[in-house]
Amino acid sequence: MQPAVTAWAPPMATEADPYAMPSPVQPSSKSTTETVKNALSRWGRKVGEATKKAEDLSRNTWQHLRTAPSFTEAAVGRIARRTKVLAEGGHDKIFRQAFSAPPDEQLRKSYACYLSTSAGPVMGILYLSTARVAFCSDSPLSYEAAGGEAKEWSYYKVAIPLHRLRAASASASKVNPAEKFIQLVSADKHEFWFMGFVNYDGAVMHLQEALSGFHNLHA
Repeated sequence: MQPAVTAWAPPMATEADPYAMPSPVQPSSKSTTETVKNALSRWGRKVGEATKKAEDLSRNTWQHLRTAPSFTEAAVGRIARRTKVLAEGGHDKIFRQAFSAPPDEQLRKSYACYLSTSAGPVMGILYLSTARVAFCSDSPLSYEAAGGEAKEWSYYKVAIPLHRLRAASASASKVNPAEKFIQLVSADKHEFWFMGFVNYDGAVMHLQEALSGFHNLHA
């Protein structure tokens, strides 16, 4: 004989068990299936966004290393740079030392990249502060001293005050779209081309925001 089926009822508080109490389930306007589908959809979008960011980072890092004349030297140089940043207390301290920044000038962002020069791409860091856009090479570069008798070594630096910066434009190679550039143009029409950014989209956005914001503030 089949056992009798009885309806389940929530436990009620009794003298023997005063801690048991009913907790009625509030009716939902959405079915369980629809709720699960919506949750999965939101999760899928987040995974997709994270995957795209990871792919962009991987692609940009690969392009960053390929930009240098030597892939191995670029990888070793980038590791050495990170070690230097940690040893010297961060990008802010390095920036202040390299460009003698006054106390009221604040560093906003820093980006690993290359500066295009007639001698080839120079690996370094592009700094964006509240007063300027600046670049300093990771390592000293050699050049011929006056008279050409001996070689001297110096860091390659560029500094453009924001009030002298007229444009910050994004572009890419038509032959290889993975090769992306940022062109900076000064008020006196000097052009500087930066490439091989690990965080290209962020660099474009913050440079253009800084330029627009500065000129709007002083218009």
